[in-house]
Amino acid sequence: MKFQLSTSNLIKKNTDCIVIGVFEGRELTPSAEKVNALSKNAILALLKSGEFQGKPEQTLMLHQLPQVPPSRVLLVGCGKKEGLTERQYRKIITSSVNALKKTQASQVISCLTEIEVSHRDTAWKVKHIVEDTLDALYCFDRFKSKKEKPCPLSQITLTIPEKTLSASKKALEQGLAINSGVHFTKDLANMPSNICNPTYLAVEAKQLAKKYSAITVKVLEEKDMKKLGMGALLAVSQGSATPPKLICIEYKGTAKKQAPIALVGKGVTFDTGGLSMKSPDAMVGMKYDMCGAATVLGTLKAAAELKLPMHVVGIIPAVENMPSGVAIKPEDIVTSLSGQTIEILNTDAEGRLILCDALTYTERYKPQAVIDIATLTGAVVVALGFHVSAVLSNHQPLADELLAAGTESHDRVWQMPLWEEYQDQLKSPFADMANVGGKSAGTITASCFLSRFTKKFHWAHLDVAGTAAMMMGGSDRYATGRPVPLLMQYLINRCNDGK
Repeated sequence: MKFQLSTSNLIKKNTDCIVIGVFEGRELTPSAEKVNALSKNAILALLKSGEFQGKPEQTLMLHQLPQVPPSRVLLVGCGKKEGLTERQYRKIITSSVNALKKTQASQVISCLTEIEVSHRDTAWKVKHIVEDTLDALYCFDRFKSKKEKPCPLSQITLTIPEKTLSASKKALEQGLAINSGVHFTKDLANMPSNICNPTYLAVEAKQLAKKYSAITVKVLEEKDMKKLGMGALLAVSQGSATPPKLICIEYKGTAKKQAPIALVGKGVTFDTGGLSMKSPDAMVGMKYDMCGAATVLGTLKAAAELKLPMHVVGIIPAVENMPSGVAIKPEDIVTSLSGQTIEILNTDAEGRLILCDALTYTERYKPQAVIDIATLTGAVVVALGFHVSAVLSNHQPLADELLAAGTESHDRVWQMPLWEEYQDQLKSPFADMANVGGKSAGTITASCFLSRFTKKFHWAHLDVAGTAAMMMGGSDRYATGRPVPLLMQYLINRCNDGK
């Protein structure tokens, strides 16, 4: 798919389709007014007939309008003109693409950039048109014998005002790079776990290093982790026949020496729950327990595509959590890389065990900030549903940056408390801590556990169990690619701020 920008009036250009917006109450956008004038009031006549009301996400394809050069005119309902929100705008874009997918249109002109969105400029709209268009076109049919028919849509030209050209070009580049990372993340997450195991993730990381000269990769094997003393991570992997990997992927987009941003991604490529085994229904979708790892790889791919002038490190502890005769058992005690001991009361609380050793390992990079990304708790889905990710942090300025980046990218997060009172739930009579803190405040106590391994740096935890993948049922499961847009916006903002 190719995108291009134009500052010209393209209403009279001969093309496969032109996309124009129509508001409720028979209000026309500027481009719709021009098409209406060319067609001798055909658009207004249609609105008066009641066949099209301009309701949100409503679409209607018109063919061969008199005196209108494009062979098709797609009307897209935009709802009420005043106070259009970011979410409503993005749904308008998606509905337009879904309508175009049903046609044979290849070359398309979109005038939807002219729609006013509350507190957002043209560049923001360009960026999200790119992201949402490509997201709507995404398909994962690698394992289907009958593939989906390719969409003929190959080029979209976005109309923009002349004065916004420079900012819109940058937004277009960002949208394409972010989408590249999102699609890579989705592909990894959607892969079945009999293929996408820890070794597969390591190979994919090495492939990124081959493609982008600014990326390097080092992979620690099981023997390396034993030598270091990663007892918590290795405890999780010991029940599996597939060996664990600690994937260290580094992006250096600048020769300037600077402390890196570190991204730590949970990479449980399949989670049975171990001996604290999940029910059969709860096990479906557990291939997505490596979405944190996929997010780290996707974010670094996007950063490399965009050539961000910064230093980013990704640390991915990759394991399977399986039951076997040598698997960890409830009440086992292990020693983490930090030297702290952990009593394992629930083997299904394995993500925090691999993350704690990965976080301690991250210290050697002397990072300016560390963000871990994990499908960590079912409790976060109970608390926040599927719309926003949770953020918990030991450094409020870092949390504030992520909150702002989430709002700008519309990949939002909600801050939850990380108060000392919750730490008491992790007490163990036999070890420095337990790996679970009971039924109450599960997302918070999991974060409290991780916080004990982050004393030496500014850290934020993103619990994306409700947002990285949608698992609504047996036939309705898919990766979303989140929170790649959030993390990329955070990195872009830091570059813009000179950090």
